[in-house]
Amino acid sequence: MANFKEIVTKAVVGKAKKTTTSHYSITPSEKVDTVLGCWVINHTFQGKGNRGIVDIQGEFDVNVWYAYDHDTKTSVSTGKFQYTDHMNVPLKDGEVIHDASEVIVHSLKQPTVVNVEVVNGTVVLDIEKELGVEVVGNTKLKVPVEEDYDDYEEIVDEDAENASIEGVTDEYLN
Repeated sequence: MANFKEIVTKAVVGKAKKTTTSHYSITPSEKVDTVLGCWVINHTFQGKGNRGIVDIQGEFDVNVWYAYDHDTKTSVSTGKFQYTDHMNVPLKDGEVIHDASEVIVHSLKQPTVVNVEVVNGTVVLDIEKELGVEVVGNTKLKVPVEEDYDDYEEIVDEDAENASIEGVTDEYLN
């Protein structure tokens, strides 16, 4: 019969993902005629457990390339934006998120401009991103343990074995 041992280890106890679309605006110094391109760079973020939910603080830069002066000149305007997302991550086995919980955040889809328009000289952007969260906690595993189990390979001394064989006589076989 096998005995059991409990192993305490860390494991992912909760996992979730969330897609959000947020609205931002940049007001360049010139009157924008046409937006030629937009891109999001320098995305950084971190998550922290807070009273049962995960708070994600992040920021990114947005560059807007545009034409002005009746589409005869171009320029780039930049903006730095911060965001806070809250995620209620479902946890397994009655675990709870607390301030000391280990929270891992992944960007599953980098922030991307999905819509842009010019309204009264202001560039209005819709930016979409998808974040994934894993909450790591302690858990126990119960494993069977065999008593007196020996997994060493037995090595036989060949010289002693050969000496035993040489001691056998023909009379013994009759």
